Amino acid sequence: MAKPGAGCVFCQIVAGAVPAAVVFEDEISLGFFDQRPLFPGHTLLIPKEHYETLADLPHALLEPLFANGQLLARSVERALEAEGTFVAINNRVSQTVPHLHVHIVPRRKGDGLRGFFWPRQKYKDALEIEKFRKSIQETVERLRSGG
Repeated sequence: MAKPGAGCVFCQIVAGAVPAAVVFEDEISLGFFDQRPLFPGHTLLIPKEHYETLADLPHALLEPLFANGQLLARSVERALEAEGTFVAINNRVSQTVPHLHVHIVPRRKGDGLRGFFWPRQKYKDALEIEKFRKSIQETVERLRSGG
């Protein structure tokens, strides 16, 4: 567990020192409304222990955290009669609170969100695709072998 900073508002919510509109809680995670929602019902799911990014989350917490995310995505969709949900995690860049959190946002056709929030681009050519593919594939293999 990374040591939380004194100013981690999500750790303060877990501790009960900062109020939040909680919609889900179990022994490892907490789900509550985002204070600046994209749409009503925009929920954040966090591990109760402080981890900054998905890469920092211990393997043992992956399945229970994402099972809870799946449950919340279904619940948000059904409770709000949404047509779907947008589920996202930011790691460092655009992460306004440096505590791992999963955004679960109710979606409807015509709601104004245009797929992803950033401009899409094409690869220059097949060589560029292969360069990036090979780099990521080699890194996956190194990390899998403990490197």
